[in-house]
Amino acid sequence: MTDDFAAAKDRLTDALHAVLESGSVRKATRMLNALHPAEISHLLQSLPPQERDIVWGMVDKAAEGEVLLYLNDDLRDELLSEMDASRILAAAEGLDTDDLADLVQDLPATITSQVLASLDEQRRERLETALGYPEDSAGGLMNTDTVSVRPEVTLDVVMRYLRRLKDGLPDITDNLLVVNREGRFLGVLYLTDLLTNDLDDSVAEVMTLDVQPMPASLSAREVAHRFEQLDLVSAPVIDDDGRVLGRITVDDVMDVIREEADHKFMGQAGLSETEDMFAPVLLSARRRALWLGVNLLTAFLAAWVIGLFEATIQQVVALAVLMPVVASMGGIAGTQTLTLAIRGIALGQLSIKNMRWLLAKEMAVAAINSAVWALVVAGVAWAWFGSVDIAVIIAVAISINLLAATFSGALLPLALERLGIDPALAGGVILTTVTDVVGFLAFLGLATLFLL
Repeated sequence: MTDDFAAAKDRLTDALHAVLESGSVRKATRMLNALHPAEISHLLQSLPPQERDIVWGMVDKAAEGEVLLYLNDDLRDELLSEMDASRILAAAEGLDTDDLADLVQDLPATITSQVLASLDEQRRERLETALGYPEDSAGGLMNTDTVSVRPEVTLDVVMRYLRRLKDGLPDITDNLLVVNREGRFLGVLYLTDLLTNDLDDSVAEVMTLDVQPMPASLSAREVAHRFEQLDLVSAPVIDDDGRVLGRITVDDVMDVIREEADHKFMGQAGLSETEDMFAPVLLSARRRALWLGVNLLTAFLAAWVIGLFEATIQQVVALAVLMPVVASMGGIAGTQTLTLAIRGIALGQLSIKNMRWLLAKEMAVAAINSAVWALVVAGVAWAWFGSVDIAVIIAVAISINLLAATFSGALLPLALERLGIDPALAGGVILTTVTDVVGFLAFLGLATLFLL
């Protein structure tokens, strides 16, 4: 079923592209607005700037707010900068509180004030509550639109209450929050229990008590872990006094997971997860220049180490041929451990408490692999250059570099995190420096000692 849906969506977007190229604006507009806002945002992000402007002008004004939410930050900021205040206010109208909070944070202060002024008192208070928490926290993720009931009322009263709500029931409602008179969280009443128990039963008799609410200050990453581990559809969010502030639903958590995955993937190349594929040339160049500069400095460091052994390389030319092998083997081994450690931190499985166990295990793996592959490379070097000395030296150098790379790959992520540096962005660059410097130093140093 999923493959059929994806195929149908691809056919529709392909047809839209064809209609746009034919110049039939009216037909293209109808096709465009038949798409889900997420599909429209995907289409916008896949278009070059000129076509993007045309398509954005075709989007139904009532759908602009939702489309903006699905766009990456760069493109959303660009489109918002071109919209006047009245158009932004119209786009914000009708958005859920959590979605509106996400959008408002990207608006100029003057526009934000106008958005707040346009809301009724209750919705403005809810929005201000959501904006009072960091974007990457449970409070920043939550939707303040909730349905709560008291434990002493009967299920019949709850049913009549829900019927009066009609269209006011929040999306993805799988349970009702049970609170006391002060609004403190007590438990949840699942809709399945509401529908399958006697209507004369009280909420207290059928409510579930083992649902753990999430503190508003909880990190978004930890929220995602709890949803994954407990198979949650929604979860209540409380303040420090236990009062219910809102709830988080699985669609919000999916956004967190996707952003985290994008961050790790793009971070490997020193890019931001918000990078727009068709961003202006100068903007993209400026952003990428930083990591190119950092990489250049590390490359010069490795070159300096090689320069220290210039006389050795001139006398034994085989060393120049084999040097990249030593650095490359260390780089691969270190990257494997680095990736494992970064993933462990992201999933909350790795901390300073269990670091030594991971380090011991990874060093044992490195010792086995270094022994095996050092023998393989030594055999190739001996067969190639006919020198036992060179074979032994490269075998020892590879072993040293693999062990050093693994050690660095295991410790770097935690060390960088404690320094407030993102391991996904900086880890690879630093690890490359370590493996290059240690590899060249070990190989050329041993050659200097034993061949000259």
